[in-house]
Amino acid sequence: MAARRSLRANREGTRSAWSAELPITISSVNLDDTIVAIATPPGRGGIGVVRLAGPEARAIVKPMLCLRHELEPGQAIFGELIAPGTANGTIDGIRSDSHTRTGVSAPQGQRIDEIVVTYFAKPHSYTTDDIVEISAHGSPVVLRHIVELALARGARLAEPGEFTMRAFLNGRIDLTQAEAVRDLIESQTLFQAKVAAQQLEGALSKRLKPIKQKLVELIALLEAGIDFAEDDVSVAADATILKHLAEIGMPLSSLADSFAYGKIVHEGLTLAIVGRPNVGKSSLFNRLVERDRAIVTATPGTTRDLVSESVAIGGIPVQLVDTAGIRRGLDEAESIGIRKSMEALAEADLVLVVFDASQPVGAEDRELLTQVEDRGAGIMVENKADVVGSRFELLGSPLPRVRTSALTGEGVDSLRREILQYVGGESGVAQESGFLTNVRHQRLVLDSLSALAAAKTAVANEIPHEMLLLDLYNALRPLDEITGATTTDDILNLIFSTFCIGK
Repeated sequence: MAARRSLRANREGTRSAWSAELPITISSVNLDDTIVAIATPPGRGGIGVVRLAGPEARAIVKPMLCLRHELEPGQAIFGELIAPGTANGTIDGIRSDSHTRTGVSAPQGQRIDEIVVTYFAKPHSYTTDDIVEISAHGSPVVLRHIVELALARGARLAEPGEFTMRAFLNGRIDLTQAEAVRDLIESQTLFQAKVAAQQLEGALSKRLKPIKQKLVELIALLEAGIDFAEDDVSVAADATILKHLAEIGMPLSSLADSFAYGKIVHEGLTLAIVGRPNVGKSSLFNRLVERDRAIVTATPGTTRDLVSESVAIGGIPVQLVDTAGIRRGLDEAESIGIRKSMEALAEADLVLVVFDASQPVGAEDRELLTQVEDRGAGIMVENKADVVGSRFELLGSPLPRVRTSALTGEGVDSLRREILQYVGGESGVAQESGFLTNVRHQRLVLDSLSALAAAKTAVANEIPHEMLLLDLYNALRPLDEITGATTTDDILNLIFSTFCIGK
């Protein structure tokens, strides 16, 4: 009995730790003060925006502005930024209607800039606080002055990501959506932006929700069998438990597998183009880049250093690397270039191994192909397909094969499709929404799968359900950490510190 009470105490401690009340509070964040920051990138521009959020946002900006109308939620109001204490001829910072009708300006003192002010009333705002955004001309001096005026009237300078952190802490968004805000800002391609927008709409959270629901149902089933056994509540059979575990594990494993694609979408792909001298590597590189980026001559060994360029293929950021022709180096400079080529081959996510389709296969071709095959991530490119009387014969390789002509552009679109096929694979994750793009998310999903595997082993070994429940709670906790339900303050501070100030 003592051992059983100890198991029950451990289980209840695990249960209470998982179900800690929200929202999470971070000791360094004060949700009751008003914060201010420049929300547009540093530098000069046509428009710059200063954002204030908090209970005193309207009161702080009122003496700084001369507006034609009172601030109304969701409306943009034209006005003027004025020097402090110079709003003579105005009533509470609002220009007299009689002056507006007659076109006579009120004697209001020194004007600094014309501005447009937008007010978002709580709770219908990004942070659920009152938010005021002042759009002025994008002079750094003017924008800093607006911030200084707000600070002088009691606002506090926002920390990096503090607006989004408030949105999270106030329950406006979950943690996956908060991280998607950063991803959207950092997007390099339109496809990346679309994926981030899907995450911002809660695509990952929606995919996790039914998985978590089934796990909670299994936990409730076992809890009821233990706590109410004396009331004739049946204990779940092993077959039933295993069926539930399979229904939870299969979609979770599929989600974990999506990270291979999601990581490339998020971080991009490094693609090295390798081959013997004069097989057309640089010409193919220029075709993929769509401009003459690499020098092309008929002299073997023209490329002696790595040439790289970033392009988007199907919305995926791709870092193309043109390499020196791989052969026995004729001089020191070429030998160094060849060594760099081999390093690029080893480090690239995907390798295009290029052959001259108009020439017989040589020993150097076969040796290079073997190295690429050993990596398991390569595409054979039979270049110079425009040359009549091709003598290229290389059979038996497991790598996909594409015939191209860098001279005419023939086959280049097929090569792009083959690259995308490698990125998306056969699983079709490219068409799914809510896939993993974040290393933190992937690690937590793997932790949950590991706990589910331990639970399955416990069932097979006829371990008491009290111990099995510990494994199930250990599987649930990482899923809650993905959305932020049980995330520690240290993790939150680390995540939001990567945001820009003003977001």
